[in-house]
Amino acid sequence: MSPFDKARYERLLEGLEAVEIWRSELNAEMRIDAQYFRRRYLQEDACRRHFENVALDDVAFITDGPHGYHEVDDESPIAMLTAKCAKGWFADRSEADRISAHTHNSNLRSSLKVDDLILSTRGTVGLCAIVERDALPSNIDQDVARIALNQDAGVKPTFLLAYLNCSFGQDWMERNCTGMVQQGLSLARVRELPVPLLSDDVQAAIAKVVESASYLRRKAKESYESAETALLRALGLVNWQTPEPLSYVRSSRDAFSAGRLDAEHFQPRFDRLLEHIEATGQSYPLADLLTVNQRGKQPDYGDSGLPVVNSKHVNNGEVRIDADNRFAIVDEKMLLIELGDVLINGTGVGTIGRAATYLHSVKSVPDNHVTVLRPTRGIDPVYLSVFLNSLAGQMQVEQRLHGSSGQIELYPNDIAQFSVWLAPATVQTEIRKAVQDSFEKKQQAGKLLEAAKRAVEIAIEESEAAALEYLADVEGTA
Repeated sequence: MSPFDKARYERLLEGLEAVEIWRSELNAEMRIDAQYFRRRYLQEDACRRHFENVALDDVAFITDGPHGYHEVDDESPIAMLTAKCAKGWFADRSEADRISAHTHNSNLRSSLKVDDLILSTRGTVGLCAIVERDALPSNIDQDVARIALNQDAGVKPTFLLAYLNCSFGQDWMERNCTGMVQQGLSLARVRELPVPLLSDDVQAAIAKVVESASYLRRKAKESYESAETALLRALGLVNWQTPEPLSYVRSSRDAFSAGRLDAEHFQPRFDRLLEHIEATGQSYPLADLLTVNQRGKQPDYGDSGLPVVNSKHVNNGEVRIDADNRFAIVDEKMLLIELGDVLINGTGVGTIGRAATYLHSVKSVPDNHVTVLRPTRGIDPVYLSVFLNSLAGQMQVEQRLHGSSGQIELYPNDIAQFSVWLAPATVQTEIRKAVQDSFEKKQQAGKLLEAAKRAVEIAIEESEAAALEYLADVEGTA
């Protein structure tokens, strides 16, 4: 047997992680899986011990939403928020189902109020957002926890939001998830989540940053809405009423010419819209205004490369590039997304037809559900994306999509046939300025939220004084 080679042994251990834990240090569930005792988690536990900690249950009321089937009512103003509604720090009801007042009133314990937090507890665990007035009235489903802080909690909602979204909160939740195929975080665990009681000064400073981000987010929304209004006003569609006859007749020649036999495609309201656009004298087939009209392909994912853009990243008039994007291995033949391209989703109920201009400097990769449109110099790409998102564009999406039962598609050759109003340069410029302003405000808000997370981490890892100094620098550059 060869003698022990310490140097060789250390080389073998390089990059590996080994931790020794006494049996007396195991938790009540006697977790013995190595994942639970990762060195990073233990270091975070040690940092938290520098502060007084409270269990979340001691300072908040915590519950989940109703289990099982919930009655959908499209006419109801009450939204049922799910995990996807907790992305991006602020509760978003735009894509949520609506539920009946009966369902809502039968589950008042999970009805949301301003400054509540919602936390996803199954699937993509750990998405956390604060409830603002524009998200109400709302309730939650069984995969979301409602966190309603007590009046005397000593914890500001915006500080708790930043803490749960920072590495300390996210790692604790990741560590305490259970399950194999689908991870879940039980309400019992959520109630045990430790919250360090930072000073009022630090909490107030972090709250100020989050509130500034919220303000920028609202102003960004207003700017984008002003762009949409400017387009509809210039095109004369602000109060436009679509005809809805009980029946209509089309010739077989029309059907064979269109290559469609479904009645929906031939609704008279589509004809009236196209006639309205053509009456401007500046109506063009979209194919004539593009140099590229092509779907992406299923990417080869990797740990590095360029970010991948899929349907969920094209939303509300913007293309998101953040920590949520995966990376793809790139070759010279691959279609890449460039600054100024317009992206439009080609599949899926609720996402199909959504468009946005790519305003990021870094190139990215479209997946096979995203179509890349590269406009000619004759039309501003920002204007084109707003047109596609407007009534004029979305009605043409509805007319030309294929499929049913959720498996719907919008192909590049269908998009090529859209009729587009080539607005005067002054209108296009007005719309571009509003959308660019919206994009810049969203970027600023994102940076502030990242700063709020980092400030929490600095306070816990280093000192509260260092966190306040960091936030002072952030305010100076904001």
